[in-house]
Amino acid sequence: MDDRPEGKDRRFGPVVIEAALNGGTPKARNPHVPKAPSEIAEDALACLDAGAAIIHTHIDDLSTTGETAAERYLEGWRPILAARPDVILCSTVATGATPQERFAHYRPLAAEGMRMGSLDPGSVNLGTQGDDGLPGRRGFVYTNSYSDIAYLVALHDETHLGPSIAVYEPGFLRTVLAYDRAGRLPRGALVKLYFGGAYNFLDGRRGDVTFGLPPTATALAAYLEMMQGCDLPWSVAVLGGDVASVGLARTAIERGGHVRVGLEDFGGERRPANAELVAEVAAIAAQCGRPVATPGQAAEILRLPTPALGRG
Repeated sequence: MDDRPEGKDRRFGPVVIEAALNGGTPKARNPHVPKAPSEIAEDALACLDAGAAIIHTHIDDLSTTGETAAERYLEGWRPILAARPDVILCSTVATGATPQERFAHYRPLAAEGMRMGSLDPGSVNLGTQGDDGLPGRRGFVYTNSYSDIAYLVALHDETHLGPSIAVYEPGFLRTVLAYDRAGRLPRGALVKLYFGGAYNFLDGRRGDVTFGLPPTATALAAYLEMMQGCDLPWSVAVLGGDVASVGLARTAIERGGHVRVGLEDFGGERRPANAELVAEVAAIAAQCGRPVATPGQAAEILRLPTPALGRG
């Protein structure tokens, strides 16, 4: 991979913007975060109009699994698909003891038009900061064993879903690269490099307890060094921060990467709407001489597989 900054003699293609609409962010933290299906549909369409190509959402109860979870997603997604059938939709994981339980909603969603699925290739401590400054005021271990990862790889292959790969720590990326070198990574993969911001994304409070690398050009360069010789598309996101204001979006765009934004990730004192965050990244892309990708262009850039079931 050539990770040189863009110059006058070098042009990169369109920027793929992913909008992560809600996640665990409560309305008490930002009243603009969409929770009800009707809110999700309206917000997603506004983000698509602002320049997003990928829409990532959560439902309001992650303990809901299987067909019931899929139907709850589809309450918000059907109006989006009706207005923008080219949209790239991506759901998240449910709670459950096994990967079969946590991802039982993927098959019915793939049959209804979902194009990408979450594939997190590793485990990480996630938590908040106590009053004593130490980790663990609230927290959990987000666990994905090697056998879980193998199951997810097979599931994405079976359902023709492009893997939306979250890299919380460098070890996550090592696993991705091992699958890629072995020719076992499903088609349509997007490597999303997650950086820990100044605000904890679990509680919204400013503090020192986070995960992974900081959102700096040096940290991004370390990841890109690991990816040398690999042609997988990649994007950046700051969980608990603002990928635009810290300069990471611009750095990534100048180096040929893509960007994820949204109220699932955002941390800071202002209260933006999702479409506002998308528009900010689109403006940076324009300043760098790169247009934003339409969903159709994004599908080509990511080399998404043709849907096997239902729509498409």
